[in-house]
Amino acid sequence: MSKLDRYLLRDFVQSFLATLIVLLVVSVGGVLVDILGNIADGRLPARLLFSQLGLQFIVYMPLILPLALMLGLLLATARLYRDSEMAVLTAIGVGPKRLLRPVLMLVLPVVALIGLCSLWLGPWADRTGETMIEEANRSVVMAGLESGKFTTLPNGGVVYLSSVSPDGTQLGKVFMQRQKDDRIEVVSADRGRMFFEGARQRYLELEDGHQVEGPAAGALDYRLMTFARNDVAMPDGADTREKDDPELLPTSRLFGDERPAAQAQLHSRITPPLIALAFALMTLPLARSSPRQQRYGRMMLAFLAYMVGMNLMFIGTRWIADGKLSGSVGLWWLSLPLLALAIWMYLRDGKLSRPRRTA
Repeated sequence: MSKLDRYLLRDFVQSFLATLIVLLVVSVGGVLVDILGNIADGRLPARLLFSQLGLQFIVYMPLILPLALMLGLLLATARLYRDSEMAVLTAIGVGPKRLLRPVLMLVLPVVALIGLCSLWLGPWADRTGETMIEEANRSVVMAGLESGKFTTLPNGGVVYLSSVSPDGTQLGKVFMQRQKDDRIEVVSADRGRMFFEGARQRYLELEDGHQVEGPAAGALDYRLMTFARNDVAMPDGADTREKDDPELLPTSRLFGDERPAAQAQLHSRITPPLIALAFALMTLPLARSSPRQQRYGRMMLAFLAYMVGMNLMFIGTRWIADGKLSGSVGLWWLSLPLLALAIWMYLRDGKLSRPRRTA
């Protein structure tokens, strides 16, 4: 590798990594708010916070990496024009075609990583997250109820368990205190277990116990009840999807699935690497500027083009899922013309137009 290639590649990689870090920091807010909302509502245990956050980042990588790649290359190339380094390179005979080598040294590994995340890692992370949530919904331990300590419930109240079975379903010696409006309930039971009604509704079945109910204001209106069984509602679990949901299926299984939703999911996984390659090739033509031209003018144009391309991908995916667009057509009408436009722009970059003839 020549010194010029090493210099340009180092500049491109540093700009790409800096842009990626900024985008990840910005993106973490939205993902974290959704997860914390489920934890606050009791639908998701707090101990799954970091695992779900990491898995969601893998799912969103095919959308974050193309933007980071495009903006990073634009910033690096715009700096070369601003500092007149591109003028020096042009003067010694280094044109756009010569710059293709260091650009592809960065673009091809990143596009391969995008394809890996889109086709394999993203669906795997989605399935793993769903499995962890489903196990958490069916386990007292994962719901945050531990033996030998008082635990505050998200819907109000305190519960104490003397023992919990290894699978997290059987309970021994349960104590619970909660308040409904202006009444306080204190429940104690010899044993209990967790059971479900539907996919999300969870209940604690308490057996052989007592319940004391009285006013919270300090009056003497108390009632004592002895029960053989008492069902206590727990916060609903997080939403889970069906096992045959196309978003959870491996990419290899989507090729033989004729459902419109499966075809839409297949094309939504194939398209991000192609779009990333197209926008990466557009960066050098879009970053070209004269010494007195605004540095960020074309960068905003490139960002708008990226947003339009991604929105068209989402709209096309919805059309395929709704049956308005055939699965054989897919999203090729978007990715292939975009690639052709990017190659044409790169080949035309730096060429002078033919002078107009005058009579």
